[in-house]
Amino acid sequence: MELLKALRLPRFTQGLAALGTVLAIGLLPAASGAAAQSAATGAQHLGAHRRADTGPVQYNGGAVQHSPVVYLDFWGSQWDSDTNGVQQYMANFYQGLGTSQDTWSTITTQYPDSSGSGPAFTGPVYGGSWVDDGSPAPASSQQSDIAAEADSAAAHFGVAGNPDAQIVVMSPSGTSPDGWPGSGFCAWHDYTGSVSYTNMPYQLDAPAGSRCPNSALRGKLDAFSIVAGHEYAESITDPQPAGGWLTAGGSEIGDLCESNFQELTLPTGTFAVQPLWSNSDNACVIRTGSSGS
Repeated sequence: MELLKALRLPRFTQGLAALGTVLAIGLLPAASGAAAQSAATGAQHLGAHRRADTGPVQYNGGAVQHSPVVYLDFWGSQWDSDTNGVQQYMANFYQGLGTSQDTWSTITTQYPDSSGSGPAFTGPVYGGSWVDDGSPAPASSQQSDIAAEADSAAAHFGVAGNPDAQIVVMSPSGTSPDGWPGSGFCAWHDYTGSVSYTNMPYQLDAPAGSRCPNSALRGKLDAFSIVAGHEYAESITDPQPAGGWLTAGGSEIGDLCESNFQELTLPTGTFAVQPLWSNSDNACVIRTGSSGS
């Protein structure tokens, strides 16, 4: 998040202000907030967290990812057509993250697990893409369906059981994964028991007035990098919700900073992202030692 161009929007009052994880980014205020995890799964939802929550985040004794690798799963034959260029945009985003030019991901390195080791970045975090086009993605899917698709992708990539793997399940346009867009989030992340995964709806389908940050700076696909980046950072620091780093109220490092979007220039392009919470700075930052909100 080195290059600025901040867009300051009050969280949860402007249409573009919120993001998600299961921990999640949200469209509408959730009754209990993404800070209150799903009783069944611990999923975290972007944008559904209580605005009043604040840092620091605390370690809860569970996993963090040491060497994150992200795999894109474009779910359904609908992705055989991609007129908006989402597949390439997402691949470029993750191909740039983890490189020496990426001073944003490194905010997460201050959050170790019980071994004392934390995340480290030595090159691109991108692990590959798969268009799972054997059949169409369902028009409406439940969390169990999304988890099953994530497990299928993990098997495809050979990363089932890999604690550093993230599967991003990209639903196509015209679908409603886990009740989106009417269920109060823009995306969320969770753990199948085998792999960390993100439920990533088709952000361009978000309705007018929603909190999903479409074109938050100037790019048509801004919401994809803002929302995916939120879930990526929180999947690093809390890959098996809620054993990683959260506030006492249940918010993760992205949930505390869901506004003031920035442009992050990487070797693969310039992408819209949000600040992340830094305990060492006691603030939302776009890189350690900076102020991002």
